[in-house]
Amino acid sequence: MYIYNVTTNIDETVHDEWLKWMKEKHIPDMLATGKFSNAKMSQVIIDEEMGGTTYSVQYTTDSLETLQEYYKENAPRLRDESMRLFSDKFVAFRTELKVISEQFSMSFKN
Repeated sequence: MYIYNVTTNIDETVHDEWLKWMKEKHIPDMLATGKFSNAKMSQVIIDEEMGGTTYSVQYTTDSLETLQEYYKENAPRLRDESMRLFSDKFVAFRTELKVISEQFSMSFKN
């Protein structure tokens, strides 16, 4: 299993619009590619010197081959949309993670 992680710092002037777009449009569009089984969005707890709010979205996929297919078949269109809507109002970087192990606590309470 692999995780495609996208970390984004979004300017406060478009924060609410971007967050709504991410939850209602972009993440569903990512999942609709059929390349990812799930997505988890988290706010990064950090005081950014440059301002804004930082988020991490982790998309789970089955293989590096599937991720490469996403890059080739879907990424240009999905990235272009974010640039068109939010152009100079965000900074993003992407990382690929290989899941080595996953463990769960039976006694953890939220």
